[in-house]
Amino acid sequence: MTAIRLGAPAPGWVLDTDVVVVGSGVAGLTAALRCAEAGLRVAVVTKANLDDGSTRWAQGGIAAALGDGDSPEQHLADTLVAGAGLCDEDAVRTLVTEGPAAVRRLIATGAAFDTDPVTGAIELTREGGHHRRRIAHAGGDATGAEVSRALVEAVREAGIETVEHALVLDLIKDAEGRAAGVTLHVMGEGARDGVGAVHAPAVVLATGGMGQVFSATTNPAVSTGDGVALALRAGAEVSDLEFVQFHPTVMFLGPDAAGQQPLVSEAVRGEGAHLVDADGVRFMVGQHELAELAPRDIVAKGITRRMREQGADHMYLDGRHFGAEMWKTRFPTIFAACRAHGFDPVHGLVPVAPAAHYASGGVVTDLRGHTSVPGLYACGEVACTGVHGANRLASNSLLEGLVFAERIAADVAAALVRAEPAAPEEKSPPREIPLLPQDARTDIQRVMTAGAGVLRSAASLDQAASALRAIRDTARPAPAAPCVETWEATNLLLVAQVLVECARRRAETRGSHWREDHADRDDARWARHFLVTLTSDPVRPGSPADPVRPEDPAHPALAVRTTAGTAFHRETP
Repeated sequence: MTAIRLGAPAPGWVLDTDVVVVGSGVAGLTAALRCAEAGLRVAVVTKANLDDGSTRWAQGGIAAALGDGDSPEQHLADTLVAGAGLCDEDAVRTLVTEGPAAVRRLIATGAAFDTDPVTGAIELTREGGHHRRRIAHAGGDATGAEVSRALVEAVREAGIETVEHALVLDLIKDAEGRAAGVTLHVMGEGARDGVGAVHAPAVVLATGGMGQVFSATTNPAVSTGDGVALALRAGAEVSDLEFVQFHPTVMFLGPDAAGQQPLVSEAVRGEGAHLVDADGVRFMVGQHELAELAPRDIVAKGITRRMREQGADHMYLDGRHFGAEMWKTRFPTIFAACRAHGFDPVHGLVPVAPAAHYASGGVVTDLRGHTSVPGLYACGEVACTGVHGANRLASNSLLEGLVFAERIAADVAAALVRAEPAAPEEKSPPREIPLLPQDARTDIQRVMTAGAGVLRSAASLDQAASALRAIRDTARPAPAAPCVETWEATNLLLVAQVLVECARRRAETRGSHWREDHADRDDARWARHFLVTLTSDPVRPGSPADPVRPEDPAHPALAVRTTAGTAFHRETP
């Protein structure tokens, strides 16, 4: 397969290490800490500051079977239901079985969760899709901020080398096709600025999600799909990008609001807040046995249906019965956000609407974090472990980051003891993808929101695919100059094209993928995954891969094949 990369200057500086971790959320920092504990030299590179990723925005908490009467089997059952038939059961069993101990190790690392003032036991709450109270939280609704704080402090205390304000560009491979490091661009001045390279025989992608592919999202501005795009260009398999979870209750700030929007955690509904329409009717009652606490895809669809029925652009969350004290102590972050935007949740309703929240798909891995490229690992939201299936169960994401990051660290430590790293030299120079202009980002977001949002159809997806091709073609006559904005826009276009192509093919409604023209789930045809790779080579006759050919040969093609069932896991490459 021909190597493909972003257009960029040659590296002007080099850092050598054993492991490079790209990303500084719960998955990346956990992987870095555990690798360092094993005696490995570790470098963490991150796009902003160490604590600026998606983890710090997580309000709800971490789901794990920590309470009396709960068990991994019950957690397993709830996760499988939420995943709508596409979870890899081995991956979910690994998550729920190893999860409680992973949370306790996080506590030992320094994270302080809310506890009962009398017994000292961890306080547990409930969120959508869970039949038990199993969500550990911190600071009421500031769990992510506390987890991030504890891990950042631990990384700094361990003396782990960090490179902040660094946008990862592409994977470096050796002559045998193994990962040998990454190229990156540091946004700043100092000993390391501009384009450089980190050479390492183990590369761990923990870059987070791709929510910025849509106009309105709960994701921070840095979530532009960089890790998935890098993996695709490196030849790795990607799957399930069509399953984007739209969080049901994102604060509605107006029809023209764009960028990162304030989240109203599912934990608010877990504590008894109700969804109502403008007439005060609880429209989720009767739609699911758990009403407002149904899995997120069901609640998002319920809100969207009611909006369409009434010609409205939002619904409301009613937590007036909580009283001021509960809002201020249990949900201080959300309460402050409401007040900042002119809403009073104590005496009035909070307007809410679905917005892009979490990518259930990503770079396909096995149970030890291996991708299909030797030496390249992935964990956290950038990865597709098989845990989430077609729809993530609330608060499983922080747990997934913990569990699979620890598994990766154990595997990396064992692998690097066995083998010396090869020199980072590729057989042939990679081909460069033409870069998009800076303003393409807004165009991509508009196209994706209109054609591949909560509601999808063959017509809307065809229009999106056509519009994305037109955006791609703007780079053909005169590619944009390399810079952060053009690299991000080019990454967003690639992940958007994969998402739309898979959504076009999946002619059913399942989990967080809702096709208006195929309203039913179809297990006979679609209880399987699409595996997508990027190629500029001809697809051989008789190959199981189905090429999606671009009209412009300067751009690579997507090759799509399907799995035989719901399991992903392969032998170690």
